[in-house]
Amino acid sequence: MPLPPSVPIPGPISGPISGRTRLYAVLGDPIAQAKAPALLNRLFAANGVDAVLVPVHAPADRLDEVVRGLKAVANLDGLLVTVPHKLAMCGHADELSEAAALLGSTNALRREPDGRWYGDNFDGAGFVRGLAAAGHHPAGLRVALAGAGGAGLAIAAALLTEGAAALTVTDPDPDRINALLDRLGPHWPGRVTAAPHPPSDIDLAINATPLGLTPTDPLPFDPAPLSPGTLVADIIMTPPETPLLRTATTLGLATHPGIHMLTEQLPLYRSFFRLPG
Repeated sequence: MPLPPSVPIPGPISGPISGRTRLYAVLGDPIAQAKAPALLNRLFAANGVDAVLVPVHAPADRLDEVVRGLKAVANLDGLLVTVPHKLAMCGHADELSEAAALLGSTNALRREPDGRWYGDNFDGAGFVRGLAAAGHHPAGLRVALAGAGGAGLAIAAALLTEGAAALTVTDPDPDRINALLDRLGPHWPGRVTAAPHPPSDIDLAINATPLGLTPTDPLPFDPAPLSPGTLVADIIMTPPETPLLRTATTLGLATHPGIHMLTEQLPLYRSFFRLPG
């Protein structure tokens, strides 16, 4: 599936890596699916920044050990975070943005001049910007969201902030569901509910779970009962057409791939990491 026209095509890093090169890392478990290195390294090159973003496979049971080691690297300026570490990484920030503190989730941390680490979360903003760029504006939409983890929390908050009329969340883990409701319910009373399955009469159905990363994964939800006209979105980027999106397409439903969420975060990362351009 080709990238949309607005997406910069990943290319090689321009210029040699030297002892002056600044380092960034993206942490995940797994990490092979990560698109951030290709896109961020292209961004560095386009803006003449002597830096490189590398993928780091940080097993969940060794995350603390990995992060402590990375923080000790003096020329490491920033961290990006992918599944499943976004909630846990809040504990590695010395300070959180208002958004990250509300969510209890971070997907980007930068080293401040005094050595402290500041965390923020751009998943929700990136997802909403991606929707809008594709002509789908959240205001007034009835939304079903599968996944109450770090990415799901961020997306839920961003959609509600942008005026989504109602949000129904599904997740097999009741603790994650309750945590999401406790965090978001007081800010948007009556607009956030939980259900075992997505309602059929919705405008937008989103997969914010890792299901779809591997071919043997079950679908995060069955799109067959969804009403005609429902938009089915997935935040997974590899493969670009996930089994969920492929199934939705065969049912005649419109789809929205995960790459939009990352590419629309690029200008946010540029500002967050104080890059030129």
